[in-house]
Formats: sequence, C-alpha cells, structure tokens
Amino acid sequence: MPVEVAPAKLNLALHVRARRADGYHELETLFVFARDGDTVTVERADAPSFAVTGPFAAAVGPDGDNLVTRAERAFRDTFGLRAAHAIVLDKHLPVASGIGGGSADAAATLRALATIHGVADDDARLMAIAARLGADVPACLLGRPTLGSGRGDALVPVAGLGDMPALLVNPLVAVSTAAVFAGWDGVDRGALPGEGTTLARALAGRNDLQAPAESVAPVIRDVLAVLAACDGVVMARMSGSGATCFALFDEAARRDSAAAIVAHHAPRWWRMATTIG
Repeated sequence: MPVEVAPAKLNLALHVRARRADGYHELETLFVFARDGDTVTVERADAPSFAVTGPFAAAVGPDGDNLVTRAERAFRDTFGLRAAHAIVLDKHLPVASGIGGGSADAAATLRALATIHGVADDDARLMAIAARLGADVPACLLGRPTLGSGRGDALVPVAGLGDMPALLVNPLVAVSTAAVFAGWDGVDRGALPGEGTTLARALAGRNDLQAPAESVAPVIRDVLAVLAACDGVVMARMSGSGATCFALFDEAARRDSAAAIVAHHAPRWWRMATTIG
C-alpha cells in the first residue's frame, strides 16, 4: 500500500516573459520542494473509491472532478488497466494557494500507481500524463529542484538548497490563478540569471505575479511585511500566483521564532514550518 508525500511546491522566482497564443504564458521559474505537504495513499481494491481527510478536506472538489481522480483515470487509460483503486488524500495544504497542492497530489498519485503496477519512475508515459494534467504537475512528478521554462513544464534539474529552514504562510484567501495572470501588465522584465547558485539566482530574481496578486488580495502585502521583518530571513517572497508567501531562514531556531510571531500577529493565518531541499 504505497503512501506518497505530496510536498508543497515553491517558486523561488517566477519571471513571466510573454503571453502565448495557446492561452498560457512563457515562464522562467525556479521550483523547489518542501519536506512536508499532503499525503496520498493508494491500494488495489474490488471497487474504486476516493476519500479525503485532513484540515482542508472540505476544499477538495467532488471525487469525479479533482486532479487525483483525473490522474488515476489517466494512468489506467494510458497503461490499459482494468484495476480498481482505493485512494485516500490527507489534505494539509490550502487550495488555490500558489504551492501546487493539487498538482503535487496528482503527481503523488501517479508515483503510487507506478509503484503498485511496476512502472519505472522514469517511464516517459508518466511525464506525458503529468503534462496533460497541468503545467505544474511535471515538476511535482520530478520532485526535485528544477528550472522550468515554457509553460513551466520544460524542466532542467538544478542544485537544491540543502534543507534550508523555511516558513510558509497563507492568509487563507483563495486566489484565482487565471485572475492573477490576467492582471499581469505584459511587460517582460528580463530573464532569470543564468549562473550562480540556486539561492543566488533566486535572490537576483523576482515574482512577476506578485503585483497582480496583491491587487486581487491586498493581504499578501501584510504577510510579506510580517515575514520580511523577522530575524534571520534570507529572502521572503510570494510563491506562484499566491496567496502563499514564504521566508527562507539562516537557521531553524529563527524560523521557529518567526512562526510564533506570525501566530501571535494573525492566529487565523495558515502556516507551516518546514525545510527546503
């Protein structure tokens, strides 16, 4: 019975370069992954079933219309399987939050199914399924620090951050990705730096979606201000299209102190202390 972690995805930097004719945008982004997130459990069953547990269970769509069940159906169709599966998603990441929760869940489902059915991790058909499910799913399937370009699904591995302490904070405001991209001003502000460590490249970069996301959800400014004021912060930025923001710290003790500060300042905000590989 495979149990797969679906870790939170962070965009250390996200440069929007152009609108594409297919409705997507040309992106350059540095993907990294937390050590924590949702979990997906999959096992063979006599009849298909899907259940959701965890604090954000109620926010997941109906079992016929979410990325986990779509991933399972696509896997069966691709590999010609008649098997039924029982799937349990333990949902701890907020939805519509810029940290790839649904994409990570779909990728974890594909990994679990591959284990059950003896499909190699590097089978190209898995990545093809991931690409059809969504732009972030291929990076989540790969699950390691990566430079993404194109829609974000042309992937080149990069060095990681070596278990750097991080604090993720979301004000529990769902932000529409489509609305944020629609608010991008269309200005190409340049490429990600091509050289340097992953952290140095991130620090020299930016998130071009932060300004339009703040227009949709002004509370994002408050989250970033609180994080940036904490001791030991190496960088603080919004991830993806928001509203989750993150701070990287020079040591775990300062991250934990920052978590306490956030809890005191805004006890209703979601937060997760973790490390980034």
